[in-house]
Amino acid sequence: MDAIDRDIINTLQAGFPICPSPYKQVAQGLNISEPELLTRLQGLLDSGFLSRFGPLFHAEQMGGALTLAAVKVPEQDFENIADTINAFPEVAHNYARSHELNMWFVLATENPAQIEQTIVKIEQQTGLQVYNMPKIHEYFVGLKLEA
Repeated sequence: MDAIDRDIINTLQAGFPICPSPYKQVAQGLNISEPELLTRLQGLLDSGFLSRFGPLFHAEQMGGALTLAAVKVPEQDFENIADTINAFPEVAHNYARSHELNMWFVLATENPAQIEQTIVKIEQQTGLQVYNMPKIHEYFVGLKLEA
């Protein structure tokens, strides 16, 4: 990663313009062309320096719902269960954990009722109990990782 890639990462963590040509605007601020910005972003994704580049939406402010959920998966079934759970479009993230509840995932739905409906479907398809851990309080952490 060179200095321009670092500038791209540091700049984009601070925000992304909402305008007709956002990439062009960002590129101008970095003194590079829009095609170079796009090529470099794809290179950062392809190389694994970035795992994801995209917007984060506050689902609840748009009428949706989020929850953290976990299941206790037998180790021999872990990959199959992960594939089953990840096939649900409501699953936003899925992580292995070193804990009795060894698979944790985030559900994001269009409305609060769909959280419980999705959990029931996951339980039916996996045969495992899903532990729903809805958010009680929200905290905003302005995390920025300097590249």
